[in-house]
Formats: sequence, C-alpha cells, structure tokens
Amino acid sequence: MKGFEIMSETLGIWIAAGLTLCVFSFLYKDNPFYRFAEHLYVGVSVGYTIAQAWHQTVIRLIWNPISQQGDYTVLIPACIGLLIFSRFIPKYRWLIRWPLAFMIGVSAGASIPRTMQSFVFKQMEATIQPLNSINAIVIALGLLFTLFYFFFSIEHKGPAKVASKIGIIFLMVSFGAAFGYTVMARISLLIGRTYFLFHDWLHIVK
Repeated sequence: MKGFEIMSETLGIWIAAGLTLCVFSFLYKDNPFYRFAEHLYVGVSVGYTIAQAWHQTVIRLIWNPISQQGDYTVLIPACIGLLIFSRFIPKYRWLIRWPLAFMIGVSAGASIPRTMQSFVFKQMEATIQPLNSINAIVIALGLLFTLFYFFFSIEHKGPAKVASKIGIIFLMVSFGAAFGYTVMARISLLIGRTYFLFHDWLHIVK
C-alpha cells in the first residue's frame, strides 16, 4: 500500500512537471503542447466548477432542505434560477430578464455599501486625520491634487495646470504601485513553479 502511494505521488509529480513545461513552452512560441495544457486546464476548471455548483447549490441548498426538512419554499428561487436556461429557447428568451434582474439587484445592493465602506469612507477617514505626520500630509495633498485633475469646470492653465500635473504624478505613482504589486504576485508564482521543478521533480535544490 505504501509503495502504491509513493508510485502515485511520483506519477503526479511527473505529470505536474510535464504540464508546467508545456505551459513554459509558450515562451518560445505557440505550439501544440501549450494548447494541450491550456485546454486541459480550462476543461478541468470548468468540470470542477460544475461539480462544486451541483453539490454546493443544488444538493445543499435545494435537495437537502426539501428531502430532510420538507421546506418547499426553496423551489421559488430554484425556479427563478432555472429561467436562466430560457436563453436557449428563442420563443421564451425574454424570461431570462427575471433571474438577471434578481442577480444584478442583489449583487448591487450587497456590494455598493461594502464598496462605499471599504473605499470611499476609508479614504475620507484617512484624509481628515490631523496633519501631524508626513504620511497624512502626502495623503491629503494627493487627494486634493488628484481631484483637481478631474475638475474640468475651469481651464487648466497657470496654477491650475501645475496642480493638475501634480495630480497626474500621484495617479501614475498609484498605478505604478498597483502594477508592481501585480508583477510581484506573478513573479512569486513563477518562483513557486521553478522551485517545484528543481526541488520536487529534479531534486537539484533542497
């Protein structure tokens, strides 16, 4: 039994290493190996998502309440959700507006307060702090100059042009920091896969 586990683990490592190399082969040019790995990844992801949706939604939220608790009220949202498939019937395609309206309305109602609290209110809170530190001063000036860049009621010339230019600098710093964070995240993924190849597969590094 232990030998079978070791064999299956070794086989899994070789398969993972082969798929990783197939993906890395795109650095040379587009090729069948990369397309195979890409299609396999998309297919497995879709299959896993469908299985998760079936067990976490249909079984847990619909079938179990009906079969175990006798709660038939869950059929109302279930029927509304099934109207999504009316998209495939030209005669009843207009029925898809109902589930879409529910999804968009609920999503907007749940996300707007959270977004306001996380971004707008937190930003306002950070800018009304006492200006007793360099960070507070920079944040306040950055907010003012950035807002002034988007103030189009007056022509940007003279001092207004200088203020808008400073606002552009703050915007570029913000975008650059966000882009740098994204690059760092991708580099960390690359380091992880490279370490897997040299440590778990080739056993070159420890």
